[in-house]
Amino acid sequence: MGAVFVVDKNGKPLMPTYSKPKVRRMLKDGRAEIFRHEPFTIQLTQRAGGYTQPVHYDTDSGYQYAGVSVKSEKHEFLHMQADMLEDEKGRYDDRRKYRCTRRNRLRHRPPRFDNRRKGEGWIAPSLAHRLENQVRLFQTMCGVCPITEAHIEVGRFDAQALDAVEKGLPLPEGIDYQHGPRYAFDTIREAVFARDQHTCQCCGASPSKKPGTILVVHHALYWKGDHTDRLPGLLTLCTNCHTSANHQKGGKLRGLAPNAATANKAPAAFMNVVRWMMRDRFQADGVPTTITYGAATKRERLSRNVAKTHANDAYCIGEFRPKHRSLEIHIAKRRRNDRRLEKFRDATYIDARDGSIKSGKELSSGRTKRKEPRHGAKDLRRFRLKQLTKGCNAVRRKRYEIRPDDLVRTTDGRVYTVNGTQNRGATLQLRTTKTVLLTALVPKTGKEKELLPVETGQKLALKGRKEKHEVLSVDLASGKAVMRWYMGVKPENVTLLTGTYGGWTVVPAQAVNTCKKGETEK
Repeated sequence: MGAVFVVDKNGKPLMPTYSKPKVRRMLKDGRAEIFRHEPFTIQLTQRAGGYTQPVHYDTDSGYQYAGVSVKSEKHEFLHMQADMLEDEKGRYDDRRKYRCTRRNRLRHRPPRFDNRRKGEGWIAPSLAHRLENQVRLFQTMCGVCPITEAHIEVGRFDAQALDAVEKGLPLPEGIDYQHGPRYAFDTIREAVFARDQHTCQCCGASPSKKPGTILVVHHALYWKGDHTDRLPGLLTLCTNCHTSANHQKGGKLRGLAPNAATANKAPAAFMNVVRWMMRDRFQADGVPTTITYGAATKRERLSRNVAKTHANDAYCIGEFRPKHRSLEIHIAKRRRNDRRLEKFRDATYIDARDGSIKSGKELSSGRTKRKEPRHGAKDLRRFRLKQLTKGCNAVRRKRYEIRPDDLVRTTDGRVYTVNGTQNRGATLQLRTTKTVLLTALVPKTGKEKELLPVETGQKLALKGRKEKHEVLSVDLASGKAVMRWYMGVKPENVTLLTGTYGGWTVVPAQAVNTCKKGETEK
């Protein structure tokens, strides 16, 4: 049973209520009006002030997940888990790229250097994003509930000790903290070259064996979203291997991981950096805030035999343990805008060498520098046998209420995931599957008179249709294949299930995430 938050006519928070019939009558009679929908709050129109009780805001502040519990001595008003966005640094890189592209279209302007310095208190974007989200959740609850005290569960980590435990080495002591992997090297570039013995880790080239070889430092885990300058995640490569083509899907650098790569210590860095900043931000709103650690929370959770979830951890923080519990709400941070208003769709061609279908980028001139010839040895355009689809630029000119990855329910009661919109929002494209006979499929190219063996991952079309769909599974015994299918419906014929929570998305109850074994949390 969820609580309804209440504020008086002046906007001052009052105690929440559980009487839903009373709330309906007050809204119908005009004694109250809706103040906000998420969390659902009403505002009294005839009453100012009222009696309030002590209410605590307890949060289990993690790197990727955060648990929140708002409770008094007798009632728990909110029991929630919040998931943060992933790859925040990549989103900032995209924004920087689009901004530079716009500037390149303008006339030349002299550079400015008065805005290039990082201000006091600057932290990395991935950490700032998570800090700001947790502060906004706290400020939202302070605006609708009379919070009198806050408790934050944080952690304190020793990164050097974690690396030693992971590698099976003795724990560092004393001077060991000063003799790290970069000890005796002026730059991280020198440390990487010395560790790899000035040899390319992809082809084995080195300046001593092949004079003129130029070495560079490569972020080996870029394909996993790790762009940090940690020494275990860097490799030595030569300029012949470190090319843009090798970075793409199918390139020899994608999937390449160093043998000395260790677990990502971003959660540990997050706690070490923002734990005091979070406490100061909470106290800046006039709420006394204290810090607790995971050991005390775990002891309390085990003593009460409570399941391990982030929201339950938040319930076990602080002083109050109300018997009247609230149902868990699971929300996930959602991007409000997509900065890629214009998306490029590449043309597809038949490769004359093997008859496969490839994009125009794969069969391009290979020219990356102006001094390179357009018709040199890298030119693969001569293998373009036939153009199957034309390239185009898709420009988004309007925002729609129903967006990709939303959950909708159709008139027959089935739940689907939205893939996108078509015809300027007049049609929704839903993801589903379809079982078809193998004899109903057509060959991949017109040169093939017979259908080759159908395999998982192929994109084939049905007889009489042009669009192709991906094959998910094949059953040779029954002569059938399961294909990914897209179904078109009208927006007015579906019901949106994915709700918004002030910039967040409410995750369905069956998808609530719990702490997994081995998860990097406190």
